Amino acid sequence: MKKYVPIILKLVAASIMLQTLLFKFTGAQESVHLFTKIAGENEAFLRIGTGIIELIASVLLFVPKKTWLGAYLTIGLMSGAILSHLTKIGIVHNNDGGTLFIMAVITLISAIVLLYINRKNIPFFN
Repeated sequence: MKKYVPIILKLVAASIMLQTLLFKFTGAQESVHLFTKIAGENEAFLRIGTGIIELIASVLLFVPKKTWLGAYLTIGLMSGAILSHLTKIGIVHNNDGGTLFIMAVITLISAIVLLYINRKNIPFFN
């Protein structure tokens, strides 16, 4: 079981982040609307930038010695997403029943656990 938990957590976090990339990179109306609430006229910069960092974080989660870095990036991204939901977007966005918010929380928890599991690989802590 101890062997499979990290793999499951990586798959959960990466799949949630990766499934939104198509919307971010193609400028889907839902994504543009959401990022406009956060960044106004700078939505494209924030939307594409967030997508790039989510892609990098997702890849790093599966690089054994860099899982900690992917988890750290994911924690930053999801903390920002949760804070945005709590302050600007609202927990429920576009009548989604809070799905985006819940996915951000699940991803954040997965990343926190992965960072803890991989703490021995963090270079400046050893």
